[in-house]
Amino acid sequence: MRIDSHQHFWKFDPQTYSWITDEMAVLKKDYTPEDLRPLLKENGFSGCIAVQADQSEAETEKLLKMAEQYSFIKGVVGWIDLTSPDVEERLKYFSKNPFLKGIRNTVWDEKGEFMTSPEFQRGIGLLANLGLSYDILAFDYQLRSAVELVEAFPRQKFVLDHMGKPKIFGKPEKEWISNIRQLGELANVWCKISGLVTETKNFSWKPTDLFPFMEVAYEAFGADRLIFGSDWPVCLSAAGYKEVIAIVEEFFRSVSKEEKEKIFGKNAVNFYNLK
Repeated sequence: MRIDSHQHFWKFDPQTYSWITDEMAVLKKDYTPEDLRPLLKENGFSGCIAVQADQSEAETEKLLKMAEQYSFIKGVVGWIDLTSPDVEERLKYFSKNPFLKGIRNTVWDEKGEFMTSPEFQRGIGLLANLGLSYDILAFDYQLRSAVELVEAFPRQKFVLDHMGKPKIFGKPEKEWISNIRQLGELANVWCKISGLVTETKNFSWKPTDLFPFMEVAYEAFGADRLIFGSDWPVCLSAAGYKEVIAIVEEFFRSVSKEEKEKIFGKNAVNFYNLK
């Protein structure tokens, strides 16, 4: 099964999606499952994981309803306020839906050491018993906190979105390399090869600009814990859907068929417990 592990749907509203700037004007429109369906088919994908883009339970509800309606949406990574006093109740409510596979918060919107705060970690501590994973969305400068978070919960499954959002302005920075390697040493965290084209300067890139960063991730996590994700439609600010796939396929052109199958599907199936 070939899976796109990371994409979004939305009905565009400038207040709800205030992170979409003028330089990302292509995103200022609705993106629906009907828009993605032909792209998945054309590129040989059996399905996808719908990931939250708005910090609201309302969006989580909508994504779960989409998964019930469209068979190619294999799972949902939704949003729940893990710092809320009633987080346990909310998690139990949403986890009754078999399409909910994980939770994500927009950590780079938070102040200070959010990932290491007692309130946040209380919520994280509830996920494993409910069979839920956690997608870490953080900037490169927050990866030290991500390491501490993953170390604190060895039973919890984590995946690092967008390879920790490195600045792709040249060679990989030493601190980012160090943090990626430390995360790679922890067996309970995976890494998504996703969202790289939009970390480039002025959204201008060539594949070889991205390869050194992918090499670091491959060395740290190996083929068993790397997961492909397109980050559609966000990727459209810098590249087409086929282009994003082509970058990753080109980088892994010389690895075995088995490794390619893991990176482009099997790892996502195993990580998110897909049916």
